[in-house]
Amino acid sequence: MYPYELFVGLRYTRAKRRNHFISFISLLSMLGITLGIWALIVVLSVMNGFQHEIRTRILSVVSHVQITGADNTLPNWPAVAEQASKHPEVVATAPYVQAQGLLSYGDNVRGAIIRGIQPEQERNVADIESHMKSGTLTDLKAGQFGIILGAELARALRVMRGDKVVLIAPRGQVTPAGIVPRLKQFTVVGIFEVGHYEYDSGLALIDLADAQKLYQLADAVSGVRLKIRDLLQAPRVAHELSRMISADAYISDWTQQNANFFRAVEIEKRMMFLILTLIVAVAAFNIVSTLVMVVTDKQSDVAILRTLGASPRSIMKIFIVQGTIIGTVGTILGIVIGVITAINIDVIVPFIEHTFNVQFLSREVYYISELPSELQLGDVTAIALMSFVLTILATLYPSFRASRINPAEALRYE
Repeated sequence: MYPYELFVGLRYTRAKRRNHFISFISLLSMLGITLGIWALIVVLSVMNGFQHEIRTRILSVVSHVQITGADNTLPNWPAVAEQASKHPEVVATAPYVQAQGLLSYGDNVRGAIIRGIQPEQERNVADIESHMKSGTLTDLKAGQFGIILGAELARALRVMRGDKVVLIAPRGQVTPAGIVPRLKQFTVVGIFEVGHYEYDSGLALIDLADAQKLYQLADAVSGVRLKIRDLLQAPRVAHELSRMISADAYISDWTQQNANFFRAVEIEKRMMFLILTLIVAVAAFNIVSTLVMVVTDKQSDVAILRTLGASPRSIMKIFIVQGTIIGTVGTILGIVIGVITAINIDVIVPFIEHTFNVQFLSREVYYISELPSELQLGDVTAIALMSFVLTILATLYPSFRASRINPAEALRYE
């Protein structure tokens, strides 16, 4: 059998009240909780999706772990790559040369990061191949001096595939006239676009052997890039590799290379959670006013229950049940609507844009032109628990007040 406190609490919730204003406040409280939880789930899912999308684009260019030689030079890189490969989490390695340079085409000059790669190995540690707008990584061949440019960099230089650009290396040649920068003409063999302005506007890829010749590195490279099984384990793997690598090198992971960006996104996510929680808190504490009015309205009922032997604790339980039902129904509705919205946001947003002829994320302004969403069970669970706790807290004072009603005083004028 159910305890009578639950039965009476449910009866009070279902009963048609004489005071319609109390019913209206209860409905507002329930809708407020629903709206707050709906907003929380959708906003956090969108921020998770945004973080995942940007992380994916960054990792198309940046490796999970990077081993960089002292002074940007790693002479015995095959041995370093072999040592790193012994770690169980490492699945691929690739050498690279990275330096600064100036690219010139006609009257247009742009600074860029020049990265020398081995195309066959590079595709194992990064996913830039899938972001090629024209050409492929295999078009980079030693001795042919081909170059692949980011889309924004190519647009700034006003070059297309097949055009020839001049690469000016900062390491110059000593001549009787002084130090003269090293110049080399490269043919544009491809253009990539990862959707991240920093890389699209400032990165150029050339063959590793061509980079070694241009920057006078002989057989040395700048470092080795690694891909691991689980990218979220990159900090731990980088720390463990520091004890396995015997060479004089600096080991970093992708979270360090983009620490400021991901830290900012995480802080923003937490602040949004706190701000939107206030919506739920306001709605939950509306339950206080609802129950206070219910207690006033039901004083005679409470007095009769007390005369029949109900304890103050039982009276508290009755009104706690009533307030909890309001919060629970609002929470369940909010979760259901929020989850449905978060899952189908890729359909809902385009429908709204098409219906009202607006665009929320312009391709010319934002990294992402479509609103991403990634629903996480942990977020939904935390939101539900937060709402439930706030609801319980909101019922305590009115329930305690009901338990303190004096039966003789309540029934004096009945």
